[in-house]
This record gives sequence, structure tokens and C-alpha cells, in this order.
Amino acid sequence: MIQIQQVKLPITHTKEDLEKKVRKILKIDKEQLLSLEIARKSIDARKKEELSFVYTIYARTRQEQKVLKKIHGTQVSLVKDKNYTLPDKGSLKSDIPPIIAGSGPAGLFCGYMLSKMGYAPIIIERGGMVEERTKDVTSFWKEGILKPESNVSFGEGGAGTFSDGKLNTLVKDPVGRNRKVLEIFIKHGAPKEIAYDAKPHIGTDKLTEVIPSIRREIEDMGGKFLFHTCMTDVKIQNGKIRAIQINHGEWLDTNILILAIGHSARDTFFMLKKRQIPMTAKSFAVGFRVEHPQDMINISQYGKSGAKILPPASYKLTANLLNGRGVYSFCMCPGGYVVNASSCEKQLAVNGMSYYKRDSGNANSAIIVSVTPKDFEGEEPLSGVKFQEKLEKSAYSMGQGMIPQQLYGDFKKKKISSSYGAFSSCTCGKSSFAPLHQLLPEEICRSFIEGMESFSGKIRDFNRDDVILSGIESRTSSPVRIPRNEWFESSVEGIYPCGEGAGYAGGIMSAAMDGLKVAEAVISRYAP
Repeated sequence: MIQIQQVKLPITHTKEDLEKKVRKILKIDKEQLLSLEIARKSIDARKKEELSFVYTIYARTRQEQKVLKKIHGTQVSLVKDKNYTLPDKGSLKSDIPPIIAGSGPAGLFCGYMLSKMGYAPIIIERGGMVEERTKDVTSFWKEGILKPESNVSFGEGGAGTFSDGKLNTLVKDPVGRNRKVLEIFIKHGAPKEIAYDAKPHIGTDKLTEVIPSIRREIEDMGGKFLFHTCMTDVKIQNGKIRAIQINHGEWLDTNILILAIGHSARDTFFMLKKRQIPMTAKSFAVGFRVEHPQDMINISQYGKSGAKILPPASYKLTANLLNGRGVYSFCMCPGGYVVNASSCEKQLAVNGMSYYKRDSGNANSAIIVSVTPKDFEGEEPLSGVKFQEKLEKSAYSMGQGMIPQQLYGDFKKKKISSSYGAFSSCTCGKSSFAPLHQLLPEEICRSFIEGMESFSGKIRDFNRDDVILSGIESRTSSPVRIPRNEWFESSVEGIYPCGEGAGYAGGIMSAAMDGLKVAEAVISRYAP
């Protein structure tokens, strides 16, 4: 198979134009080209007057070695298919199924591979199925009635189900886990273009159809789901996991426990600490969701002509401040909504979400400031959790249970806003104006402002006074890390920390890929 990099064409090109360009690069006629596959597609917007798509192409031709001899340079090379393979099964016997705590991306994809290889895992989930969960979330956004076990954070598919469904990741992937995850998503109804888009996304409306389809295949392969089932205790003997308690009652025996609990399972973190499972506080980031008109972002990124043709634009912004803190955009949602993502009574957190079409009219992103254990009170492992809880209680109080908002110009002036500016907010959940300038510690507020002003040098008017801030964005990643060794195991034998909640991922793709890694570790050690 021949790989061709940096195939550049105008954004108005046709499928035939792409094929002609490939044949020209390879110096072959139409009959010699057997197949053409897009491996990657991105937008080059550095010159607004010359916008182009840039492709990496996989081509199969007759007499590939002969074709390559005619071509000089590094644009074209011979490559092999990168097929993901699971390890050989181990020999350690176990008559008890593995238990996976959590059905977010990490738990779901770990369960998928274990089921495929005959391990018949039991996947427990404190929330409900997507179909039920969607009703609970919609009801919460409309009526404000929170179900602590069924919300934006808890339930089948994890927190990623009610997000933009972004699938880009910076995780290095020499063995093909990334591609395998994308293939599974596509098999279950995700858009085919996620296989090659540089910034792939599925959208909440499609994710709520894809996730149940994956669940059904896992069940067909022998896996079992227990919904409304929360792990409330663990039994450890002689340094080994022996059983878990569910819903403060029944005990399930196991010698393999995969902790794919997600970043919001605070009660589970406290239980694990009580049972002396080693864990440490880790750095994360806090800040606000910021909204701009999507048209403004499109024009900034593409220019006026490109903005009329290309899909809603995204951005990625970073700033390293003199005080040592980083300020950056996170989970950018083109054409999205700011959502009330609360999971605890009288605590409020926000997140961003987009549907597949990304057509709300507003762009939103978390603009967040890095925090470290030095910012937390005390030095114990769950000090970061307590830091989050303090902020979320204040946000709930400020907004009287609604999403607290403030215009950026008023935030700088330290006054409560009274109305929106040239555009209104796109939210899921009720909102109210509040003094967000009082929510974060003063140094973090100053850092947030410094970051916003810096970003205006990259995107014109990013710091405009009528930018809408919503708080608090506090769950950017887990505040906890549960250490694991080179075999992906905790110091307690049989416990496998996994995914974002355990501190080893940040987003749908990296969590799903970590689920595959842990599945590989279990498979290589145990017999089904």
C-alpha cells in the first residue's frame, strides 16, 4: 500500500479532482490505480485567500514497487496496514467474571474487548441506559430536578455522551488502538468521516444511538450490564481484591476489578481511600465556559469566503503566563450549547455540548487556568475533590440553582450583568446573571483575564465585552490519580485503574484507548 502525504486541493475540489491529483503524483494512468482511501483530511487556513484541504491518502496500484521507483522525495512511501491485534490469552485461571465499574468510554471499550475474547465481563453502572438517561437529563434541563445517579455525568456512555463527541487525541498510537476505536464507533452508526477527519466528532444526538448499539453487541458476545448498580465497598484480603459490594447490599465475588469510574465519582474516591487504595491528588484546571457568535469564529479562522462554505470552525488556544500558570481552551464546541452538568445536590458545574450539525449559532469553549495541589487546602489525596466541591457549591448558590453567567466586560469591572450584548446565550438548563468574578481565587481570575486578552491577539475580538461567561467549569479532568504499575495494576492485586477517573485519560478517545490497554493487560494474564 502506498501512502501519499500533503495532497493539497482547493476547498471546492471534487472527488475526481482528488483522484487526478493522486494519479499525477504517482505518475500512473487510471487503469493502474486499484483503490484510493482517505487516511486523514484537514483544512489549511493559513492563507485565507487560498483555503485548501490537505489529505493523506492510501493508494493501491499495480506493481507498487515499480511505481515508487519513478518518484523522488518523502511525499510518497510504501506502508503496511496497521492492524490492531490483541495479545495471546494468559494461563492464570479464574472462574469468576471480571467486573468493570463504569460504562463510560474506558469501561465500555474494555468490556467490548474482554467480551470479544470470551471473558464475559460484568459491567456495572450507577446510572441508567442511554434511553432512560436522556429523559432524565432533558427533564433536569427543563425543570431543574436533578437525579444524582442519572445525569450528564452518570449513566451509560459516561460524561462524553452529553458532549460534542470529539474524538481527536494527542495520544501516540503505534499499535492502532485509535483506529480500532473509530472502527467500532463507525460499525455502530457513527459517521464514516470520523475515520479520517483531523478533528472528528460524532455529536450528542448520534452518540445516544451509537452507545446502545455497542452495548447490545457486548451482550451478544457474552458481556453483562447491571444498570442502577453502584459499587459501594470493596473486600480486600491478603493484598488481593476478593469482592465488591453493590448498592450497600449484595456482594459480588471477583478477582479482577477494572476501575473505570469516571472523573465525577467522588463518593467512590472516598470509599477507595477508606479502604486504603493508594491514590494521589493531581493537577487539573478550572475556569468558565465562554460563548462567542459562531460566525465570528468562522470568519476569523477561514475568512469571509471560506466561512460561507466550510463547516463551523473550531479553535485551540494556549498561553503560558509569567506566574507559572497555563491558560488554555478545552473541549471547544462549534455551534454548541453550554449545559448544566451537575451531578450533586446543591452543587453546579457546566460543560459544553454540540449536536452533529453544530448549528446552535454560538461557539463555546472552556477557558481554563491550571491548578496544582499547592492550590488545594491540605495535602491529602482528595484535596482536589474538595477544591472542586467548594467551587461548585458557590456556583450553585450564586445562580440559585441555575447556571451563573456574566459578560466578560462586566467580569473585568466586577459588576453583575443585567442583559446580554449583541448575541444571547445558548444553554441547556436555566441561567441567571451572577458575580462570577467572586467565584475563583483572585490570582486565578487575574490569570483568566490575562489569557483572554492574550487570545485576542490570535482571534480578533476574542476579548469583546459581550462574551458570555458561564461557571463553573471544574471537571476538566480527574482531580485524582490511582497509581498503577507497568502491568496496569494497582498495588492491590487484581484492581486495574482505568480511564479518565483514575487519572490516565482526558476525553473520549484517550479513555477508550486506555480501556483497550487494560483489556490487553487482563487478557495477557488470565485465561477466559
